[in-house]
Amino acid sequence: MKPAWDQLASEYADSTSVVIADADCTASGKDLCEEFEVRGYPTIKYFSSETGPKGKDYNGGRGFDELKKFTQENLEQKCLLADPSGCSEKEAEFLSKWKDKPAEEVKAQLERLSKMSGGSMKPDLKKWLTQRLNILKQL
Repeated sequence: MKPAWDQLASEYADSTSVVIADADCTASGKDLCEEFEVRGYPTIKYFSSETGPKGKDYNGGRGFDELKKFTQENLEQKCLLADPSGCSEKEAEFLSKWKDKPAEEVKAQLERLSKMSGGSMKPDLKKWLTQRLNILKQL
């Protein structure tokens, strides 16, 4: 698994939205692993706006292709305020609508959408909710 993980880290080395890192839970990373409740090795944890501060365990494939697919679909933010070229048409429209609104309105919308994120919804609606949250957090 280590070669696939290192390849993934190399792939995202210049990313502004994804950090790929590792910790040796038997040495200098022991405290970190205890803090994040790592019990078995190797354990892959991922962190997003939906996982909470302790993250979630990744249980998918351990090859590079599976890791990259998961990262692209679940973690990578392509629509960035600093570089909107990765935004879909829908995201670009949402971004342009909200970028000039007062901070109080943006904060209220962010809070409203954050409350919705805990509920159950169809995957495409969940994805759109997450995309809007990611945009609003950048504002």
